[in-house]
Amino acid sequence: MEVHAHTHTTRKKWTHYLWEFLMLFLAVFCGFLAENFRDHMIEKERATELAHSFYDELKADSANIQLIQIRRQKRDSALIYLKKYFRDSSVVHCSKTFSLNFTYAFEIFSPYLFEPKDAILNQLKNSGSLRYFKNMELQKMTGDLSVVIANIRTRNGYESEYMDANIHPFLIKHNDIEFFDTVTSRNKSSAIDAFTEYEKSGEIFPFHFYKPEAFDKIESVNMIGSYQMISHGASTRQYADYQKLNAQLLEELRKEYRLK
Repeated sequence: MEVHAHTHTTRKKWTHYLWEFLMLFLAVFCGFLAENFRDHMIEKERATELAHSFYDELKADSANIQLIQIRRQKRDSALIYLKKYFRDSSVVHCSKTFSLNFTYAFEIFSPYLFEPKDAILNQLKNSGSLRYFKNMELQKMTGDLSVVIANIRTRNGYESEYMDANIHPFLIKHNDIEFFDTVTSRNKSSAIDAFTEYEKSGEIFPFHFYKPEAFDKIESVNMIGSYQMISHGASTRQYADYQKLNAQLLEELRKEYRLK
């Protein structure tokens, strides 16, 4: 009788398979955690980078709108002066005060329209990068900023249209461009600097209100009054809304990302 040798294969215990599964699971899970951590760090760095750029954009606009609001207040005061002057006084012989207010109201202190920068804001919205800001209040205020800027641009367009339709024709008819050229030729750095210097000086250059015989007092007072309302309304509403939201965003960005 032949004896057959039997080869025996050792069966692995179920615990061995369990450990293999656990080791494989841990390897995959750790890889997932590492990838997730890496993505989180990239998003955090991207958020910080965007926050710095957004902050710089807002900070520059904050300084710009403050300057423009000062210019608009100066123009508003000049419009009030002219409105009262045209009601009661003659335009045949014009004083230095009249000539300065006429110029401040209609000719200089430009730019008087605030044009907000929104390159980073558009990048945040259009690229989906706004999601990097985990602060929900910051996300909300950033969205609100788009609405406020749209309102400003609508109002700016309305103001520009009014000036083109009413102020420019009035200047073509009555302005003394020789007076403007005389004052600005004394200081060529800017018209604002030239007239500020002239206002403080004791010099008097004649201002001739052209075609006084064609001057319609009531029409001019109404025209200036409407212009003043449009200008003042934008300054106290749309521009003021932007200033308030801009300040809140800057404060939130400073707190969230420790900016200065």
